[in-house]
Amino acid sequence: MAVEFGLLGVIEVRLGGRTVDVGHMRQRCVLAALLVDVGRAVPADTLVDRVWGDRPPQRTKDTLYGYLSRLRQALRPAPEVTVARRPGGYVLDADPLSVDLHLFRDLVTRARAADGPEAVALMRRALGLWRGEPFATVDVPWFDDQRRVLLRERLAAELDHIDLRLGAGDHGGLLSELAVKAREHPLDERLAGQLMLALYRAGRPSEALAHYQELRHRLAEELGADPGPRLLALHQRILANDPALLPPDPAPPAGAPAPSPPETAPPAEARSTTPRQLLAPPPHFVGRDAELAVLDKALAAQSGPRATLPVTVVCGIGGVGKTSLALHWAHRAQHRFPDGQLFVDLHGFTPSGEPADPGVVIRGFLDALGVEPGRVPAAFDAQAALYRSLLAGRRVLVVLDNARDSAQVLPLLPGTPGCAVLITSRDQLTGLTAAHQVTHLTVGAFDPATAHELLAGRLGAERVAAEPRAAAELVGQCAGLPLALSVLAGRVTTNPVATLTALTEELRESSRLDALSTGEDATDVRAVLAASYRALDAGTARVFRQLVQGPGPDIGVAAAGSLTGLGPAGAHQALHRLRTRHLLQEHAPGRFAGHDLLRAYALEVAAGDDAEARAARLRVLDHYLRTAWAADRLLLPHRDPVRLPPMADGVRPEEIPTHDRAMAWFGRERPALIAAVHLAARHGHDIHAWQLAWALTTFLTRRGRWSDVAAVHATALRAATRLGDTAAVNESYRVLALERIEAGDPAAARERLDRALSLAASSGHTLSEAHTHLTLGWLYEHTGDRAAALRHDELAVGLFTRLGHRAGLARALNAVAWDHVQTGGHRQAVARCEQALALQEELGDRRGQSDTLDTLGYAYQQLGEHTQALLCHERCLELHRALGHRFNEAEALVHLGEAHQALGDREAARRCYEQALDVFRDMEVNPARVAQTRALLDALG
Repeated sequence: MAVEFGLLGVIEVRLGGRTVDVGHMRQRCVLAALLVDVGRAVPADTLVDRVWGDRPPQRTKDTLYGYLSRLRQALRPAPEVTVARRPGGYVLDADPLSVDLHLFRDLVTRARAADGPEAVALMRRALGLWRGEPFATVDVPWFDDQRRVLLRERLAAELDHIDLRLGAGDHGGLLSELAVKAREHPLDERLAGQLMLALYRAGRPSEALAHYQELRHRLAEELGADPGPRLLALHQRILANDPALLPPDPAPPAGAPAPSPPETAPPAEARSTTPRQLLAPPPHFVGRDAELAVLDKALAAQSGPRATLPVTVVCGIGGVGKTSLALHWAHRAQHRFPDGQLFVDLHGFTPSGEPADPGVVIRGFLDALGVEPGRVPAAFDAQAALYRSLLAGRRVLVVLDNARDSAQVLPLLPGTPGCAVLITSRDQLTGLTAAHQVTHLTVGAFDPATAHELLAGRLGAERVAAEPRAAAELVGQCAGLPLALSVLAGRVTTNPVATLTALTEELRESSRLDALSTGEDATDVRAVLAASYRALDAGTARVFRQLVQGPGPDIGVAAAGSLTGLGPAGAHQALHRLRTRHLLQEHAPGRFAGHDLLRAYALEVAAGDDAEARAARLRVLDHYLRTAWAADRLLLPHRDPVRLPPMADGVRPEEIPTHDRAMAWFGRERPALIAAVHLAARHGHDIHAWQLAWALTTFLTRRGRWSDVAAVHATALRAATRLGDTAAVNESYRVLALERIEAGDPAAARERLDRALSLAASSGHTLSEAHTHLTLGWLYEHTGDRAAALRHDELAVGLFTRLGHRAGLARALNAVAWDHVQTGGHRQAVARCEQALALQEELGDRRGQSDTLDTLGYAYQQLGEHTQALLCHERCLELHRALGHRFNEAEALVHLGEAHQALGDREAARRCYEQALDVFRDMEVNPARVAQTRALLDALG
């Protein structure tokens, strides 16, 4: 795996495209100080001066040696990189071109020795390495000096790049960039000359001359000097309208990227570190010249003190080609955004689904930007701030497709002007204008000539010319709507015997396309979609109608097999036929979704057969319930099971063999499962609603997704209440109480648990009563009422004993043991833990063992038996990690850190606390837990 060192921005190391943790800021400064002189010895005293300046630590050499040792450990996965002591100092040996600073200088040198397109490509690649200010956030004199030198080198390279582009005739694409740079460097005569030349070549000589006069006055006022001879000569040549100033060749279209020869393309490792999320450019793109020019101007790069984030909203009716326009322009302008392109479909107007949650979108963007899952903060505001921080100082294009409203978009906007945002929506998003400079671009239908050009591009000019009347009628029937034209062209190209005349006759028999000028929902293309739908065979048409009953934003082959009753193989064939007819998209291997216009039409046609829709909906709910139930049994085999309803014919639940596969399945299907809970409740399938929520609980709580827990169990509680199922109602009350405990709302938790206890007692449901007492013990432990906690936990012990419920008894014994630890009864706690462990080992209850080991370790620690405590916490941590229980993993890390600290191993304790904080930040947890762990870490100094 190739290693990459980044200094032109935040100091970072990437190995195989993944970020390597090389320690805290000061340790990264040691790394950077060596990388600047990679392959050369740096004396220890020089290193100290570079890293600490005039404020070195008390034990300077020891601290430096420690940092170097930890750097060696962090870089061990890259055997080609070594940090060694040599005569004269310390040497970091690595390929100099693996360091972006040295790669930048090498590429600039090569570009200055080359010419033509090769020079442009080399210089563009060199400038694309910059991610922000060099050594970002480091404030030490030596690094400040290096930063100033590098920024001067960057400016020189940018000016060289501008000269190369001017030589290639790209003055039109440079005007906005040059204007911004001229404001940033108002006394730079070379830059002034470049702007004057670009203005002159763009047919704006008066502005070029005015800029000269402005610079001349500024030089006289601020420096008491006149322009130099080169700028003066250029001024005279513009006055004389010198033809030699014109470009030697016609300029390429504004924004068109220059081709890069293969030998200058960045290596695969470098490409993998930059997000390239754009979908493929649309084929047969025609017209839109005026719109593309608006985008070129509106989304030009900005910088300087008055620069603002360029935001453009492309708006218009559904199916008019907003996304095609955005993707075509984005691919054409990729070279303007060397730091990458982010793309997301926000599902703002998906008829049978919900708009994308901005929090989910930001999590996806953080993944694309290389943030490790463990380093993503739990809070949405913190995630959004991290997202903006990562984009600061970078040139990234953010494409937000199909936005619902301004509230959905606002959290996704970068905070600095180096980036650009391109949004598509059926709404004008006027709310964005309050805080941002927004360009609104309304896209209309094609005129007849452009629509004819699109049809000819899809079908071939000869075929269209053979049936000119039919082609003209098709264009008229489609009212210039690109989606309608593309669907009809697809029907013709996939059927060799089809004719345009036959297709127009078929369209005459259905309702004519509307003009689509009202901005209503996407049902106006009904006739086009109906024509395509009627071309399907009966079996595939039935699948098209049925798929819209799927609850999630997409569907996998296995779930589609149950929904349709065809099984996985039959469903896969039908999905493939729909995909080839452009009625479905395979957006990831084995995952299928329909365009929102197609889903709207599918909902309409499915409404004609209620029985078919009900049967498909029940089958897919059965599929998700049966698979989720089996997967949950792998996660928590000793949980009290629920009795499932009879399974409909044709349902084939997925077979999930292992615990890890179960966690992966839940992670993949979570959006569909959550949507299935609400779908089931809406359509009267109350048993499915609460049992799906029940099956989701273990996974959601282990992953700390408490907002999802609250949402599904609120629906489940209503469903269980309608059913009159006391045990189910109690289950949802208990889970909702746990969510309130984690949210720091004990009063609401107590209210739910009081209801549950009263209901269980009045209905004689002893098992529910036992579980509720155990949850009340957990609540009172959190509020600090140790006596109440012990009372409820002991009541649970008695009830589980009476029922012969051994797994519940073991859990209750562990809870009592924890209560004893909190009140000083440490030996009593050890005895209770040993009882619980004996039961759990006999049952094979790994989840229960992990909890009891945590309590036992804590008890040993209070008794001063720290070695025994350490062994318990290490085994506890191992089990929690194997089970994927992130919350308990973090708690185990805290307790393990305390054991290490008690044994005098402060570094091991520090590592445990830091890992615990990383886990907590990745979850929705009570901020008090994070604060407590942070206090433990800070106390180490």
